[in-house]
Amino acid sequence: MSQSENKRRLISVVNPRSPVSETYRTLRTNIEFAAIDSALQVIMVSSAGPGEGKSTTIANLAVTYSQSDRKVVLIDADMRKPTAHKTFQISNRFGLSSVISQQSTLQEVIQSTDIPNMDVITAGPIPPNPAEMLASKRMTALLDELRTMYDIVLVDTPPLLAVTDAQIAATKSDGVVLVVDQGRVKRQFAQKAIQNLQNVNARILGVVLNNVKRRSNEEAYYYYYSADVK
Repeated sequence: MSQSENKRRLISVVNPRSPVSETYRTLRTNIEFAAIDSALQVIMVSSAGPGEGKSTTIANLAVTYSQSDRKVVLIDADMRKPTAHKTFQISNRFGLSSVISQQSTLQEVIQSTDIPNMDVITAGPIPPNPAEMLASKRMTALLDELRTMYDIVLVDTPPLLAVTDAQIAATKSDGVVLVVDQGRVKRQFAQKAIQNLQNVNARILGVVLNNVKRRSNEEAYYYYYSADVK
């Protein structure tokens, strides 16, 4: 992926006043309103299938949190097809898999970015057992430690219908945001993804509808947040 493509993905950085950037801030605000009765510190973002924009969404959401003076860390827990190191143009030599396998310490894999208040933990070398790693006590301990270090911990996972990784991560998160590409995913698949989350008693915060076509004089891509998941 070229540098220009990476910058395009982080529109909240390169064009923070754009309508799309504003929708990411709206998403952040809605998540904050959902936290009135209980804390939402560890937030997972996933999708039903691949290519729906979950990694782009979580990266831009992380930026908007950092822009509101929150200390943020983004964890790339998609240890099958990681993308965060490409998006933020940082090394993936060591990362989440390295910590869980005790080949690195947490401090060694936290990487700063050129975005103030924002760090990233990349996925690290692709392991043979991603689901088992996410289910481990070491993963739980890692999240507990990050809670003491950051205001917001964002977790990017593989798609819900592909593997069990996202369901496992959901059990360790305070809330889940589901990204759905309206033009790509059939309704029954989105409903199946929601059911998978409900099966593990995940707290579903809402759904981001991606790639919604609007009138020709408006943005072609629009992100919408709904707190009511049916």
